[in-house]
Amino acid sequence: MADEIKTTEHTPTAEPTTPAPVHVSTPVAPARQGFDGNRRGGSGGGRGGQRGGGGNRRGGGGREERAKPEFDQKMLGVRRVARVVAGGRRFNFSVLMVIGNRKGSVGVGTGKAGDTALAIEKATKNAKKHMLKLTRTANNSIPHIIEAKYSSASIVILPAKNKGLIAGSAVRSVLELAGITDVNAKIRSGSKNKLNIAQATIKALSGLTNNRQLTTDNKKTEEKPAVISG
Repeated sequence: MADEIKTTEHTPTAEPTTPAPVHVSTPVAPARQGFDGNRRGGSGGGRGGQRGGGGNRRGGGGREERAKPEFDQKMLGVRRVARVVAGGRRFNFSVLMVIGNRKGSVGVGTGKAGDTALAIEKATKNAKKHMLKLTRTANNSIPHIIEAKYSSASIVILPAKNKGLIAGSAVRSVLELAGITDVNAKIRSGSKNKLNIAQATIKALSGLTNNRQLTTDNKKTEEKPAVISG
């Protein structure tokens, strides 16, 4: 018996077809009015343009130099003082200040207030009110020996040619801001009070010849009308 060979016809299977991409057009938003399209790199440069191209806000114009004050000042001491009142004790601050222009003008002043800054301001005004204009020699020394006594402080100042400024304590501060050099100052008392020593120095310097006192008071003196008799 003959073997029957069954032949099966293989029909080719159809390959799955991928759908073609569909291009969907997205609506474009209309451009805003006044927008140049180059926000960061445009004419203004965006952030960088505003900082670097607009005028260099930080360092373009340069920092203004602070005006130099007319007088140099040095604080010799700050003390806290108390006053007894009905409700207890009230504390204030007392400041001793010396000012000068190192060209022959010097002054010493004190100020008292509840705040340190206000006390310094008062002391500066008081020192300007009692400003002293000194007469110096060609080498910024003094023409003759001077001495003075104020309260418990007693000092003497001698001219010393080519020796520099030889002084200590508050005397040195006063002479430095006055612009006086080539002198030898000595404190002949045991007082350590800087206020008395500074005032004694001012009193001694006021004994120089041809000195004049500078005041900041702008009080106008009223002239009395002359009375004509007869």
